[in-house]
Formats: sequence, C-alpha cells, structure tokens
Amino acid sequence: MKRRNSRKIKVGNLVIGGNSPIIIQSMTKTDTKDLKATINQIKELEDVGCELVRVALVDKEAALCISKIKKEVKIPIIGDVHFSSEIAKIALEEGIDKIRLNPGNIRNQNKLKKVIILAKKLKVPIRIGVNAGSLNKKKYSLPTPKNLVSSALEYISFFEDLNFFDIIISLKACDIYTTIEAYKLMERKTDYPFHIGITEAGIPNYGLIKSAVGCGILAFLGLADTIRVSLTAPPVEEVIAAYQILKALSLRNYGPEIISCPTCGRCRIDLFPIVAEFNKELQKRYSFFKLNNLNSFKVALMGCEVNGPGEAKMAEVGIACGKSGAVLFKKGKIVRKIHEKEIIETLLEEIDRVI
Repeated sequence: MKRRNSRKIKVGNLVIGGNSPIIIQSMTKTDTKDLKATINQIKELEDVGCELVRVALVDKEAALCISKIKKEVKIPIIGDVHFSSEIAKIALEEGIDKIRLNPGNIRNQNKLKKVIILAKKLKVPIRIGVNAGSLNKKKYSLPTPKNLVSSALEYISFFEDLNFFDIIISLKACDIYTTIEAYKLMERKTDYPFHIGITEAGIPNYGLIKSAVGCGILAFLGLADTIRVSLTAPPVEEVIAAYQILKALSLRNYGPEIISCPTCGRCRIDLFPIVAEFNKELQKRYSFFKLNNLNSFKVALMGCEVNGPGEAKMAEVGIACGKSGAVLFKKGKIVRKIHEKEIIETLLEEIDRVI
C-alpha cells in the first residue's frame, strides 16, 4: 500500500501527514462545560490509545474550559467550532491545539479572517471540514463529490491568501461513494493531509461495517492521515474500531491478532465458546492500551487439522482441535498435544512469553 505524499502538519506533540502513522482520534460526547465528565472521558480514551480528541465548543463558556482540560490530560485537544468566530478566538487564546472549522457556517468573511490571523500567530492548525450542511446552497444544490471539493478549494484559497497553510482537510459524508470520490478528486488538487471518516455512520453493528468499508477503502488507497470512526456509541468504541480497521490493513500493527476458523462438520469440539472465552480472558488480563503497545503477533484457534498448522502456519502460536483435545503448534510446527480444558490457559501462557 502506498501512502499519498501529504505535507506534515504539527498538532500539539503529534505530526499528521507525511510518513507519520495514521493518527487515531475521537470526540467527547459530554457537555464540555462539565469538566469532570469531559476529563474522565478523555482519560478513558487515552487508556485505549486515542491520540487526538475533539471537544464540542457550543458556547463561550465551553471554550473557556480548554485550558483547564489541557492541564488534566495528555493528548492534544481539537476545538469543534460552528457559526461563531468569537468562540474560535477564545479557544485559540485558551491554548487549543487545533481548530475544526466548517468555514461555510461562518458567513462573515471578516470575522473568519480574524480567526485565521490569530491561528497563524499562535501556530495552531485548522481542519477545514466540508459536508452537506456547510455547502453554499445558492451555489451548490447537492452534496456531490465535485461540489464538496469545489467548496473546500474555495475555502482553502481564502486561507492561503492570508498565508495560512497549516490546514487539514475533511470531506466526510454519510454516503460511502460520495466520500470516497470526493477524497479521490481532492487528492489531485492539493497535498494537505486528509482526515477521513464516514460521518454519522450510525449504530455500532451497521456503523462499524459502514465505517470499515468506507475508511478501509480510503486507507487502502493511501488517502488517510488521521481517522475518526463516528458511531452512536461510547467514544472508546470508536477508537477500538479505528485501530481494528487499520490493523486489518496492516497499517497499524499491534498486539495479538486472533485467527479463528468458522468451523464446519469436521470440528469435533465446540470451538465458539472457547474462542469467546479466550478473547474475554485476553481483554481481562491485558488492557487494550497494553495490547495496543505490543508488537503484532498472531494467535490461531482452528477447528481441525485442515484449518490447523497448515493454513495458520504464520501464526506465532495456535491450536488445532481434534476429537479429545488439540495440538499446540508454533509457526506451523506441532509442539505437543493438550487437553480441551487446557487450551485457553496454554495460549495465555504463550502470550505471557511474548509480552
């Protein structure tokens, strides 16, 4: 997979774009003015490896909370601003690490200009976000890929005329086709980093599939510099989903990957509960954050000798089930036989050796 050659933009202690890893972000779902709830949620996100977090700045009071929040958390903070240039300026003065603007929602260009000038002075990057809600309805009747890109380019030109180049672009839509085509069109127009996602993807089951398809295609095409999975769910689930999407593409390799067969009539033991219990014990024993910071390795749970050492020979460790138990194998080579009741503990012991 070849990544698009985007320019590097510094956000707090992170670098987005260039050859940097694809940065994983989420957004708090609290009232930003509720400091305790907001800080606690950000710390939960930090615990699962979130690298960048956005907070909603719906009023001036919320923007005035930024400096207090930053004192309590480790990861950079993005201020999500709509309609009000004054809120954006307060957030900048409070030490925000990045501003997310929908320039189409700030109609007064003189006010927008003041925000850009202040951001330039403070060296704070701005994400230009364009979606169906921010298009100029008199000029663009439908949120087509071409219209999203044309609108974004107008905003980019306005920023560049003010010598502001610390820009990150998002062209997210709730429709996968529209989103992908918009980013493909924009790729040929600019080298600013891309923030990707399928906006308002929905409830976890369908939203995960929709995000995996859309974000997976964009990441596969090399068009991702930072990602957010948008779900109607706790933000921790968004971060875990983003990691899993990138892991499936070998773009963020970390921790154990469970390879398990779907089973069939050849399987002589009930593999489903074994795999479920193994995964449960794995998560209980090691936090997602710890697993996320381990080198990548594969653990295979296979139902028979057909789907055993042969098909899973690249796994560091695995089991292939038989009538009364299983064989333990490493890198495709059988080590010994184990009883069915020993499977989970044996695999966890092998992981302990890796860790």
